[in-house]
Amino acid sequence: MFRRLMDTLMGTSRIDPNDYAAQISPNRFRSLGYSLAGWIYMLRRQKNTRIMTIASIVVMALSLWLQIDRLELAIIILAITIVWLTEFLNAGIEAAVDLASPDFHPLAQVGKDVASAAVLLGVIASILVGILVLGPHVLERLNIIAAPT
Repeated sequence: MFRRLMDTLMGTSRIDPNDYAAQISPNRFRSLGYSLAGWIYMLRRQKNTRIMTIASIVVMALSLWLQIDRLELAIIILAITIVWLTEFLNAGIEAAVDLASPDFHPLAQVGKDVASAAVLLGVIASILVGILVLGPHVLERLNIIAAPT
């Protein structure tokens, strides 16, 4: 029983991607190029990414204008990054599902909807983080609340 459990746990690690992948880059600079190509694809072909770019710039500019501290800025950066990551993963999942299932299939729809829900979850979380982190600073800057002493 222990052996079967270990085989199950270690099975995936025994798969050599070189045996199955069409192309694996042995060059780190080339890999970086592929990553940048993916980012450029997202900016050119995914309208949500262009909206995210503007929102990210606005939030970062607001954060700098409010002169939030380093920890708060790190939290804002993480929140923004989570939204970007989920959007990138969503686009990748959608592309893979479309390739694997060009005709409508209910499970393909589930995969695409769940990936999209991950983006929505990231956006909601980042909005809440923005309200919690930036909200008090905005209210203080607008003299709606007094600065903490």
